[in-house]
Amino acid sequence: MSDLDLRADPVDLTAALVDIPSVSRDESAIADAVESALRDQTTGFEIIRNGNAVLARTDRGLPGRVMLAGHLDTVPIADNVPSRREGGLLHGCGTVDMKSGDAVFLHLAATVENPVHDLTLVFYDCEEIAAVHNGLGRIEREIPDWLQADVAILGEPTGGLIEAGCQGTLRVTLTTRGTRAHSARSWLGDNAVHRFAPVLQRLSEYTARSVDIDGCVYREGLSAVRIAGGVAGNVVPDAAEVDVNFRFAPDRSIEQAVDHVRGVFAGLELGFEVTDLSPGALPGLGDPAAATLIEAAGGQFRAKYGWTDVSRFSALGIAAVNYGPGDPNLAHKRDEHVPVQQITDVATVLRSYLTAPV
Repeated sequence: MSDLDLRADPVDLTAALVDIPSVSRDESAIADAVESALRDQTTGFEIIRNGNAVLARTDRGLPGRVMLAGHLDTVPIADNVPSRREGGLLHGCGTVDMKSGDAVFLHLAATVENPVHDLTLVFYDCEEIAAVHNGLGRIEREIPDWLQADVAILGEPTGGLIEAGCQGTLRVTLTTRGTRAHSARSWLGDNAVHRFAPVLQRLSEYTARSVDIDGCVYREGLSAVRIAGGVAGNVVPDAAEVDVNFRFAPDRSIEQAVDHVRGVFAGLELGFEVTDLSPGALPGLGDPAAATLIEAAGGQFRAKYGWTDVSRFSALGIAAVNYGPGDPNLAHKRDEHVPVQQITDVATVLRSYLTAPV
């Protein structure tokens, strides 16, 4: 088992976490290390293991509860483990997504002696693969009382800025049917691919909506992300399909999002099947606990583009934000790296937040 020093500089702790490979479904080693370190190096926490998730919480009767949550898994390694440091950058798989955020949370658990709120830490597995495997969903089903809090901070990479809420995401498969024929006698057939011409025209002419919620501007997008059809180079295809992805602002419900996409293609003869759907999350910045965090971060925040697990917390009625080191545009890349100063800065802001007078 790898030894983690939670009291070390969180930059060094990030490197130590990166050096423990933890591709999705293979998180047992890092979960063992995190559990052992929390048990040996923190006080006042109840600590449990759930699969390859590790959870810890205090119960000091303090006003309010803050949850610090992060996933332990990474995408497959791309010749970028072990970590390496070059100047002000730390390179390695997971430096951005999201072992630097995990390191900050672990460091604070061991070094903040008198927090003004009770704390819950949730380090979970299988976030980088299909949602059905997400460890946070398993925790919600099996031990839901561990997900009770007034505010949740998800350590996803945000470049050291608070990113509030998240977009919802919807994927639908549109299908057309035609008549197969030899391409040398194409007039005898009905080309299913050609039937998508009005679909693609509507997509190309679509105007995305932008909406301001609590000072966060969310921009929507409707895009064709996959198209398929045809069986051979000399056959007029009799079936085709297009996958369309709708990223929608969190003021729309999932039902409203589906109705909106149906409306875009109204009047066309198409099959319409919803294949993936996750709700967005409202910013929740009016919550006093969230407002205090924004104040500690210097008042800077922005909307979160993309879907994250803050949606799960929002559905539970918990104000939640994304806040962590690292540029999200570098997540999953072979040259994934994080500025070490961002790790230090995020740790400083959260320490101030957790110890500021209520």
